[in-house]
Amino acid sequence: MKALKTLVAVTAILSASAVFAGAGHDLTPKHGGVAAEAGGVVFELVATSDALTLHVDDHGQKIDTAGASGKVTLLAGADKKEAILSPAGDNKLEAKGAYKLASGTKAVAVVTLPGKSPATARFAIK
Repeated sequence: MKALKTLVAVTAILSASAVFAGAGHDLTPKHGGVAAEAGGVVFELVATSDALTLHVDDHGQKIDTAGASGKVTLLAGADKKEAILSPAGDNKLEAKGAYKLASGTKAVAVVTLPGKSPATARFAIK
């Protein structure tokens, strides 16, 4: 009887880890950028020739960024550049300007969504 209880307990523990392993977010970039999770939200940082865009979603559902604010700090070697993010419609925050995300650049985004505590997402550009 004791062996049966032990077997049931071990099975339950191993099964629980499999259930919780699927609870994370999909960090596959959907807009050609690099994705990171912070505060239960997925952020995807995309650089174009004229802007930095941060897409925000939760389990594939777009999060409205109206009223949100943020800042991205880019670190490339000894160089440091900051960009202020503003709502850009839908689930985006954006900073206009010329920003280069070369390989090896690190980026730290601090985003405050309405009614939420600030979330800090860290990105490493490969």
